[in-house]
Amino acid sequence: MKKVIGIMPLYDEERKSYWMLPGYMKMLEAEKGIPMMLPLTTDGEELDYFLEICGGFLFTGGHDVSPAVYQSERKPWCGQCCEIRDEMETYILKKAVEQDKSVLGICRGIQFMNACFGGTLYQDLDREYESGINHHMSPPYDREAHQVAIKKATPLYDILNKEEMGVNSYHHQAIKDLSPVFETMAVSEDGLIEGIYMPARKFVAGVQWHPEFSYKTDENSRKIIKSFAESI
Repeated sequence: MKKVIGIMPLYDEERKSYWMLPGYMKMLEAEKGIPMMLPLTTDGEELDYFLEICGGFLFTGGHDVSPAVYQSERKPWCGQCCEIRDEMETYILKKAVEQDKSVLGICRGIQFMNACFGGTLYQDLDREYESGINHHMSPPYDREAHQVAIKKATPLYDILNKEEMGVNSYHHQAIKDLSPVFETMAVSEDGLIEGIYMPARKFVAGVQWHPEFSYKTDENSRKIIKSFAESI
């Protein structure tokens, strides 16, 4: 039986429109999931409906996470934020964790998950973190930009059975201080946390890279999405 998976909406401020990268949906469909993009709303009753019918949730990329989420002052180099999305995702994420729903965060998704549960973020890597790695690669995005080390005894290691993998990379923010409710499962060559999970939950995890771009060509990406889908 196919499983319904809620996907956080992307929002275009200039056009005042919702939109979606097809890769987010296609990779879930490839694993027999039914992807459903949620409306952008803070109506708790409406969001509760999606919490009832969705077995899992995908937290997508997009806007910068507002520093207000992690009680920090907004710096000039922080990008565009979407307060409605932050509020909506806070509601969905905390309820999903309470109900032991499956959750996967990608790019902004991992950043938001960390911030929502008490972690902090670098608001811009170029200005706040010294690194020789380019975390904002140019297209095509279905190729390796750098390596990450995978920690043993973590869900990611169990899924892939390897200690290292190549990943694509397209982000300017990242985890600074890790939330106390998460554990690290992948670290980039320059020391950034790029994979996290929540112990004692069947599947609550986030990755900094973009399997929605690489799932067709990269076996590791497919295995991650397959594990997420199968957990629902």
